This record gives sequence, structure tokens and C-alpha cells, in this order.
Amino acid sequence: MKHVWVWLAMAAAMAAPAATAQDSGGVVKSFYELKTTYLDGKPADLAAYQGKVTLVVNVASRCGFTPQYEGLERLHREMNGKPFEVLGFPSNDFGGQEPGTPAEIATFCKRTYDVDFPMFSKVVTKANPDQSPVYKFLGASGNLPQWNFSKYLIDKNGQVIAFFPSKVTPDAPELRAAIQKALGE
Repeated sequence: MKHVWVWLAMAAAMAAPAATAQDSGGVVKSFYELKTTYLDGKPADLAAYQGKVTLVVNVASRCGFTPQYEGLERLHREMNGKPFEVLGFPSNDFGGQEPGTPAEIATFCKRTYDVDFPMFSKVVTKANPDQSPVYKFLGASGNLPQWNFSKYLIDKNGQVIAFFPSKVTPDAPELRAAIQKALGE
């Protein structure tokens, strides 16, 4: 009987909200409560993006969707001056298509696509014990990436308001319309 109670306690813990704020230990209520690291290893507090609309993308350097970097960078530059950011999170979860070191990823992105939008440390997007707190929070929306270049649109308050699978490009009308609506334009 004791084993049943242990199992029930473990099941309840696993059913609890997946992401927790790293400094308070509490339940994460906003994307902007999370902390992570930039691709260069420096600490990144996502609160820096509070009040902005963000497009969060799991990226990879060796994927058939990798040319989307060009569109993401174009979107980033077009929206310069508006409360909007593209945030890239490299992941090696799908087909081993992001095997590089942080320096290799940064060099590839800069040389190939002149990426200037914020890039973060490589993350695990899939639901498992190593899943990034960022993707635990994003996954609570009911969607996890099924492949590289899945996109989450986050509102100014840090809530997921839309999910776009890999095939939806950065210049797709439905993505652009969702961004404009989130910006109140």
C-alpha cells in the first residue's frame, strides 16, 4: 500500500505545472519570469523582454527549414523600433540538426544569415526530465515543437497567444497578422 501512495505522490508531482520560476521556486505565470542563458553563456533574464511581443523559435543549423533564418532576421529588422523581438533557441532534438558548439552556432548564424536577433543557449524542447524550463512553459500551451523552426507568439504580458508549426514561414500572412494584432496595430 505504501508503494501506491508513493506512486500517487509522484504522479501528482508530474501533473503539476511543469515550469517553475528559477529564483522563487513558484509556478511560472509569464514567459518573462524565466531565466536562461544567451548563446555566449551570459545569463539572460527574459524579463528584459517584458512589455514586448516576442516570437520564440527553436532553431537548427542543418535543417531543411534553416533558410527561415533569413526571414526571421528580415522580420527582426523590419520591426526595429517596435515593441517586438525574435528570440532564437537552438535545439538538437530533431534529427540531430544542431550538433554544434555555441561558438559554431553563432558563427554559422552570423556568416550565413547575418543573424542579429537574440540567440540563447541550446535547449531541449521535448517533454522529458532534461526539458528546458522555457519549453516547459511554452508546452503548457498545449503545443510542443514537432520539428525545428516551430514558432510561439508571446504577448506583452508573457502569455502564449499563438503557435505556428515549422512550415509556417516568417513572412506567412497568418503569422504577420498575428504579430500585428498582438502589437495592437
